[in-house]
Amino acid sequence: MSEIFEEADNKKYFVVSRKALPEILLKVVEAKRLLESGRVQTVQEAIERAGISRSSFYKYQDDVFPYHNNTRGRAFTVVMQMDDRTGLLAEVMQVIADFHANVLTIHQSIPVNGIASVTLSADVLPATGDVNQMVEEIEQLQGIHYVKIIAKEG
Repeated sequence: MSEIFEEADNKKYFVVSRKALPEILLKVVEAKRLLESGRVQTVQEAIERAGISRSSFYKYQDDVFPYHNNTRGRAFTVVMQMDDRTGLLAEVMQVIADFHANVLTIHQSIPVNGIASVTLSADVLPATGDVNQMVEEIEQLQGIHYVKIIAKEG
């Protein structure tokens, strides 16, 4: 039994059924849905309608997403901080290509103190495979300081 938990502890992402989630996480998803749909204009309106505190919303907003199991492509967006090193972005692009994802947009800031921020959106196709594994491989590249999924589409 402990082997199962040790293996699970090494994973960064889990798929959990709705009934197993604490109510606070479901309310964060609801607040995000309200904002994304345009039914509310501000975070304050969204959290009031969802019945959660602002701190709870900001604590979990980047960590909980609805799971959409569809065969069409779906987009995701990551933000990364990386060394300003020739070829590093090409290495990131190669990992994405290895997973058969299609890059939609890239925005790189002007490096400050040798570190650049990159926001990248890609379309995940059925052949892509495990997006979490792809992100983990990007994180392992030398010169990558930080990678976080900030958005997923269904």
